[in-house]
Amino acid sequence: MLIAALPTGPLSANCYVIAPAPGGECVIVDPGQDAAPQVAKALAEHGLTPVAVLLTHGHFDHVWSAAELGGHHDVPVYLHGADRGLLTEPAAGVDAGFAAQLQMLLGPGPYPEPARLTQLAGGESLALAGMEFAVEHTPGHTPGSVVYVTHTGDGVPVMFSGDLVFAGSIGRTDFPGGDGEAMNTSLAEAVLARGDDTQILPGHGPATTVERERATNPYLRGIAG
Repeated sequence: MLIAALPTGPLSANCYVIAPAPGGECVIVDPGQDAAPQVAKALAEHGLTPVAVLLTHGHFDHVWSAAELGGHHDVPVYLHGADRGLLTEPAAGVDAGFAAQLQMLLGPGPYPEPARLTQLAGGESLALAGMEFAVEHTPGHTPGSVVYVTHTGDGVPVMFSGDLVFAGSIGRTDFPGGDGEAMNTSLAEAVLARGDDTQILPGHGPATTVERERATNPYLRGIAG
């Protein structure tokens, strides 16, 4: 499996380009600010053609280039329905202080939805680019947060976790729509209940594994899995 990790924007949100192998179809996950040039470079380097854009949640640093890339390649963009409003009103997902900065960072609206937006509910299985992605609803960071789980050719589980869990940390729950209790439930069900060999590709920072986070992540202590 080919996975290109592309940190994007001032918050270094991870955008991923995933394909079974070079020279075929691929899927783009979480294209944030300034993602389009990096994605174009990765596509050209590996000879890839996108068939879909997957969004783990609606925060601007993960979705900003989704409408642009979805429109340019004429592909569907997948997002949980509970986060749809954040596409056109990104300030609704942050606190008041950050909201004022967002307008300066993003420029004046209106902010467009992707033309081919497909709303998820969780529980779907998406067959894309010769891969299967299981969609799991994991609220807590935002009401519509999801993780996408696929497998390498050798059968190793790979989870694109968005801002649910990071190497040594977890997503914040103090923004509008955040819910600490829901976050703990999502961590227990989507992270701690998984096999130790599961690879975690988070929305920020380096890759990790369930085994490593179970043993070392202080935010997971005391959460039953």
